[in-house]
Amino acid sequence: MISTSIQRRLSLALLGLGGLAATVAAGPPTTKPAPTPPQKGVGINIANIDPSVKPCEDFFHYASGNWMKNNPIPASETRWGSLNELTAHNQAALRLILNDAAKNAAKAAKGTNAQKVGDFYASAMDSAAIEAAGLKYLQPHLNRIAAIKDLGEMQRFLADPKAPAGNVWFGAGVGQDDKISSQYAVQLRQGGLSLPDRDNYLKDDARSKAIRAAYDTYLVNTFKMLGDDAATAKANATAVQRIETRLAKASKGRVELRDPYANYNKMTVAEANAAYPNLALPLSLKGNDLGAAKEVIVGQPDFLKEVNTMLKEEPIADQKQYLRWHLVTSLTAALPQAFGDESFRFSQVVSGAKQQQPRWKRALSSTDRTLGFAFGQLYVDKAFSPAAKARAKQMIENLRVAYAERIKATDWMSAGTKAEALKKLNAFTVKIGYPDKWKDYSGLNISRESYLNNLLAAREWATKDQSSHFGKPIDRTEWGMTPPTVNAYYSPAKNEIVFPAGILQPPFFDPKADDAVNYGGIGAVIGHEMTHGFDDQGRQYDAQGNLKDWWTKEDAEKFNAKADAVGKQYDAFMPLDSVHVNGKLTMGENLADLGGLTIAYQAFEKTPQAKAQAKIDGFTPEQRFFLAFGQVWRTNIRPEAVRQQVQTDPHSPAQFRTNGPLMNMPEFYKAFGCQDGNKMMRAAADRSKIW
Repeated sequence: MISTSIQRRLSLALLGLGGLAATVAAGPPTTKPAPTPPQKGVGINIANIDPSVKPCEDFFHYASGNWMKNNPIPASETRWGSLNELTAHNQAALRLILNDAAKNAAKAAKGTNAQKVGDFYASAMDSAAIEAAGLKYLQPHLNRIAAIKDLGEMQRFLADPKAPAGNVWFGAGVGQDDKISSQYAVQLRQGGLSLPDRDNYLKDDARSKAIRAAYDTYLVNTFKMLGDDAATAKANATAVQRIETRLAKASKGRVELRDPYANYNKMTVAEANAAYPNLALPLSLKGNDLGAAKEVIVGQPDFLKEVNTMLKEEPIADQKQYLRWHLVTSLTAALPQAFGDESFRFSQVVSGAKQQQPRWKRALSSTDRTLGFAFGQLYVDKAFSPAAKARAKQMIENLRVAYAERIKATDWMSAGTKAEALKKLNAFTVKIGYPDKWKDYSGLNISRESYLNNLLAAREWATKDQSSHFGKPIDRTEWGMTPPTVNAYYSPAKNEIVFPAGILQPPFFDPKADDAVNYGGIGAVIGHEMTHGFDDQGRQYDAQGNLKDWWTKEDAEKFNAKADAVGKQYDAFMPLDSVHVNGKLTMGENLADLGGLTIAYQAFEKTPQAKAQAKIDGFTPEQRFFLAFGQVWRTNIRPEAVRQQVQTDPHSPAQFRTNGPLMNMPEFYKAFGCQDGNKMMRAAADRSKIW
């Protein structure tokens, strides 16, 4: 990513401001005052703009077209945009931290975070040791699977947290009770698939068939590397495909899974055990220190019913191949390179990536997932100042005020619903940068001997850590993302908005930039996360985070009609020929994009910069606001990745995250002088406005 200082120099050079200043200074005397030099800007790279594209025809390519031409996707990436640039910038800082940790781990006291982080990263980077070990550290676990003889032994294996098998059969864990947000609950949900989406198993279009064919090759070759002969490897691959296809048929689609009420089916442990006896829930709960649980929340009852049947019907020999496959593929990074190469060859069919990411990036990501809060403090000390945190906090509060104004001004909500909405808005907990309380890893043992053993130890520790929450008060200090993460989130159960330090960097947030840049960048992100509290899913949770209907019937119907109109707009968008965005799958994110930008703009209009109306780099404050918004979503993406995103991702492709909201905003039309007939300007009757 271009640093802020380099961006500033490029802007000056490309606008020719230095030459203009020299001409004025050397010009002939005049009785008229010398013109005021244009103000120089920070945070928007004017060179990114493609002046050959009209902003009212395609703002996405206008704002970032030159950047897109000059920044092809790196071979190891499936897409490349500002998010990737910022991630790469953060990774460079993290790499230095982790290299130092690995170098000094031997000097650190055993059991300290410094020792654990250093040894974990070093073990992940030691490809020579991994090659030399071969299957040495995996074999005991494969042997344990091979020894399973019947359903009873299978149940005992699945109930044992020390018996790793990866993502098998279904998902289980401890989380907040959606309807009693002050309590933790045991939750069971669908899972057990290897392909990215259930439809990859079920559809007969050319892409789905190609993915299944590549998956079969991946299965067969992996089983061969585990020692199977060709015929056995093929038979085992067929068994895994059959089992997973059966699970896929029982699984709900991604749009169906967006209904929180349908995903909430509470029953007693006795009732669940009677409904799904082959899952051996009492045994599993006891094995995971959850024997005190009296109830469980089942996400998808029909799916668990099918798993219950499959555990009885499917031959144990085939079930063992399913376990064997998931164990191996969950540990690919810690196995010889041939396993990683096979995995990457399959992923190329899905994503279009041309080459594997370098080992250090994969090791860094693994360390962040496992011990991210152990070295995150070192990252924020380098990358996130107290002053930046204070400014971000003030922006959030300014957007909260603007959101309250928008809620009060709505002409479609009743007074009672407005009051509840304001109550929820005011109850938002805000987390910025990094946790106030850092995670305790004292129960996790890490050594330099084996990366595979470190991964398994971390998996077992994470399961125990999650289970330990049960029966205790909700820990509201916990974060769902590590500090270096380039992302943000809203938690409906905690009613909180969270912004890690990783995203509070240029181009999203720059303490040196003007308000237009920051409100158009991180301001729209802040507004986006706030709006998730009022999107089609988030609106179903109250101020305390409980799944509870606080809307009048009439207001809910009006909201749904407005949301459906947004869905139809996005259904019409086509990133590729014959490939349409799924307006229902992306509904929540689209509503958040539209609401977030609207709220950010209203908050920006209150700033001194907006009131002064001084141009910077030749652009009005409002134009800079929208340019900042457009440039943070600049992205090049491979066709394969587009198809995968449309099928599985609740976020719309970047060009529609940019153009979609703007096409509904008269404020954008005014800023760039759009006229009827321009592609970016919807007819008044076709515009969507909620907040």
